[in-house]
Amino acid sequence: MANFDVYGVGNALVDTEYEVDEAFINIAKLQKGVMTLVEADDREKLIHLLEQEHEHRVVKQAGGGSAANTIVAVAQFGGTSFYSCKVANDDTGDFFMRDLKAAGVATNLDTGRESGITGKCISLVTPDAERTMTTHLGITATLGVNELNPDALRQSDYLYIEGYLVTSPSAMAAAKEAQAIARAAGVKVSMTLSDPAMVDNFKHAFDELAEGGVDLIFCNEDEAKLWTAATSRADAMSRLKTICPRIAMTCGRDGAMVYDGKSVNLVPGFPAQAVDTTGAGDMFAGAFLYGITHGMSYLEAAKIANKAAALLVANFGARMATADVRALLG
Repeated sequence: MANFDVYGVGNALVDTEYEVDEAFINIAKLQKGVMTLVEADDREKLIHLLEQEHEHRVVKQAGGGSAANTIVAVAQFGGTSFYSCKVANDDTGDFFMRDLKAAGVATNLDTGRESGITGKCISLVTPDAERTMTTHLGITATLGVNELNPDALRQSDYLYIEGYLVTSPSAMAAAKEAQAIARAAGVKVSMTLSDPAMVDNFKHAFDELAEGGVDLIFCNEDEAKLWTAATSRADAMSRLKTICPRIAMTCGRDGAMVYDGKSVNLVPGFPAQAVDTTGAGDMFAGAFLYGITHGMSYLEAAKIANKAAALLVANFGARMATADVRALLG
């Protein structure tokens, strides 16, 4: 029996959220709705613009990173999870490590941390609930094979690979090594495409991971269309089926389209008054992975995942309180 339901490998970031208007996105010269990698000085300029010139307020600060949010969600539902990541031996790294442990997630961080700067993400939330992110990776850009725990991975049911890792050669190497370890040990491999910009700029890297063997792909409709050069939701799903044997594709307010290897089903979403879409896909993946590792069918898992994502977007931040997550199972 596996010790962990899900073993994740991905970035470690501390998120800071701000409420902004549409005009600010233009002033900051950012592409709305996508994640942009920035250097430390660009991050400081953006913070100055936010807090000094335009007086926007911080809404929330919390541990983040796409796969980290997913792995935390698995634990919050009551599953067991392990997260391989990299933070520095600084105050921000301390905050991230405490956050993981409080959620009940096992991690490689107990074995020591290097000097440096822990990764940070600024999430700008506009009135339409869309999030535009700028990320300074810091030390997480050097995530590599050394951060993996092969024994924990071999004792897991699923591996979950964060799509953002394709931006870093060392992180991509870690993803491929984790994939190889999982395949050799009979651990199922899941992967998320993470962001349209990642698919647009690193399609070859996702192709390479898919060729290495992926059992379950998580994506949203836009990412699926970009990766497969499809023009419709149905066409994207049809083409994804030739790449991967199982698929979970979120479709915004319409819910999610899932393929369990036998049939494709559109699972309706739940109504929500969205204020912040940050982490919606991460929460969906965490709830879905919890479901399929605890006896749920793809339809059942997608239903609980849609419900969790709808509840998340009605609040600020990429994570929810554990009590609220557990209540979804009631």
